[in-house]
Amino acid sequence: MEHRRILLVEDDPDDAELIINGLRRSNVVNEVDIVRDGVEALDYLYRRGPFADRSASQPLLILLDLKMPRVDGRQVLQQIKADPTLKHLPVVVLTSSAHERDVASGYDLGANAYVVKPVDFHAFVNAVKELGIFWAVINEPPPGGSMKG
Repeated sequence: MEHRRILLVEDDPDDAELIINGLRRSNVVNEVDIVRDGVEALDYLYRRGPFADRSASQPLLILLDLKMPRVDGRQVLQQIKADPTLKHLPVVVLTSSAHERDVASGYDLGANAYVVKPVDFHAFVNAVKELGIFWAVINEPPPGGSMKG
């Protein structure tokens, strides 16, 4: 059985490494594709440019940072949730901002969850472990051909 991939949209290489470490510690076996900004994320999802040859299967989960260069996470989230072919993809905002307006904005734009990156290393890894267990193991994705693993 092919495991669906997780798309990590994160411009900070250190945070990306911690996120992958946390997922592995939760025994998530799904491969993680990393893109560094919103332009790359949209190219990945629409299979454009360097991602034109990737599998037609969409990711099981998108972990999305908000503050990124070129196109920020809010714009990516807005585009995903406005597109009938992508809107059911689970998107977890994983960001350093705990500002009430950012949290509200994330949910207003259609985020499935909003998680603030803890500053403490162990808390950060544990938060990602719990995310991985829920979204890759416990959660039942919406039905539909593009969502099956």
